Amino acid sequence: MVAPYRHIANLQDLTDKEAKEHFDIIKKGLELLKEVMKPTGFNIGLNVGKVAGAGIAEHLHTHIVPRWQGDTNFMPVLADTKVVSEAVSGTYKKLRAKL
Repeated sequence: MVAPYRHIANLQDLTDKEAKEHFDIIKKGLELLKEVMKPTGFNIGLNVGKVAGAGIAEHLHTHIVPRWQGDTNFMPVLADTKVVSEAVSGTYKKLRAKL
């Protein structure tokens, strides 16, 4: 997840400098995830506003979700069940080591 330092709710409220920094970090995140996790694709998204699914509607953030051929998607598939291929702590350790 990538979030600007300033608490803002809307993408259009980012300054040009903030927008560049935000997308530069997304690009770096993609490269890091490609190297460490070897995905075959990505979902990259923003949920702007509570109705769109933003958990913290007043703080804009971008999700970067690595994807692999044949995975079952990152959205809940049954009730509140999500498929996770490895523990978040394990992923964190791998990504942290490369930073």
